[in-house]
Amino acid sequence: KLHGVPCHQLWGGPVRDFIRLYCHLGGGSMESFYETPVDNARQFADLAQQAVADGFTAFKSMAVPSTMPLEGLRPVKAAEACVAAMREAVGDEIDIMVDCHARPSPAKGLRFAKALEPYGLYFFEEPCWPENVEGLAMINAAVSTPIATGERLTHLAEFRDLFVQRGCEVCQLDLTHCGGFTEARRIAALADAWRVALAPHNPQGPVSTAASLEFGFAQPSYIICESVHNDVPWRDDIVSEGFVVDPMTRTVTASNRPGLGIEINEAEVKKHPFQQEVLQRVFYRDGSVGDW
Repeated sequence: KLHGVPCHQLWGGPVRDFIRLYCHLGGGSMESFYETPVDNARQFADLAQQAVADGFTAFKSMAVPSTMPLEGLRPVKAAEACVAAMREAVGDEIDIMVDCHARPSPAKGLRFAKALEPYGLYFFEEPCWPENVEGLAMINAAVSTPIATGERLTHLAEFRDLFVQRGCEVCQLDLTHCGGFTEARRIAALADAWRVALAPHNPQGPVSTAASLEFGFAQPSYIICESVHNDVPWRDDIVSEGFVVDPMTRTVTASNRPGLGIEINEAEVKKHPFQQEVLQRVFYRDGSVGDW
């Protein structure tokens, strides 16, 4: 910002004309994304149609229920019904992503991946625990659906091991905890060498989104940006964004403003002090605590 140019200009200038955004079902509502019952395929279809009506050509859903490390066909059939309903509702031109949130074991994640493979997912996210790179690699090798992971990894060596073992096709580094721009650019260079696509994890606020976009305009392997657009009604009161979002296509053109291209209204921020959300909790049917 001190140099008076956008961040992406410091890294050699833009490598693309625009970046496509994808949304969460519900637009940012935790309840809509995490708590829509997986036995209600019709509600998933309705939320998918709303995302398309809002201009998005891609969206992500939590269509996989929390499951015990090994469980029968019930959750698999429920997930398949939800994805089938969404695909029927939006057609083949819209990209659908499904997030497992690392709930299943590798064996269970593979069963989900196989069941959802016919629906042409854009990517299938965290189908098993991210520390189990061998499990991710097994799933990635067994299905044609691109496997995505990386949001919980925090340094370059972890990403190196993930790429060497072919644990994913889509790298979801998170700029807010992987070491910022400096480390993210190293990870991006490594991903490019392995021909792994970049789709950063970004269910955060406007500062993280601006950073993810600036990063994306300078990274050849970058494919899409996660965004939350309906999280709080006062979002536009606290931030002025230099980039332009086309409401018809939900694509973003680069900002010419310096730095991240945003200005924060600190007086407005003070009107909305931090409030801790109730953390999500999951219990299995036998009453034991599950993976959220």
